[in-house]
Amino acid sequence: MGILTNIVAAEEDEYAAVGESLRPVDEWSGIERRGIDTAKIVTLHCLLTGDEFEEAVGAYEPVYFAEEGAVVLRIADECLQRLATLEEEALDLVAEELAATDEYEREQWEVEDVQEMVIELADLARLAESQGQALFVWMHPLLT
Repeated sequence: MGILTNIVAAEEDEYAAVGESLRPVDEWSGIERRGIDTAKIVTLHCLLTGDEFEEAVGAYEPVYFAEEGAVVLRIADECLQRLATLEEEALDLVAEELAATDEYEREQWEVEDVQEMVIELADLARLAESQGQALFVWMHPLLT
């Protein structure tokens, strides 16, 4: 079973609406990917902030559970701010490190795909920050 993930910029109080959405990227600015789970989000957080995985994972407890199976996480402010402020060169380095982690290597993510995702996340973080919004991660299991 895989995961379909939407990461969207939304108002702080819209997490339940994001959770109930069938496809959040149709309603909010965001990106869609398959296979991004909590461990991958926490790993990105750790690379951006220097936090230890065990410390950071606590910040990624679900903020909403939808009846049809979707789970919503909120990206920590510290992570959002780092994404929003890093230059493209630094983001490329983060993406290269991210692609070399167990979480991404195990699923054979290509470095280029990880770089594209990180650049899109940084653009989304800049948008969210400029509008005073949060980043929410909507994950839905895919039945295969």
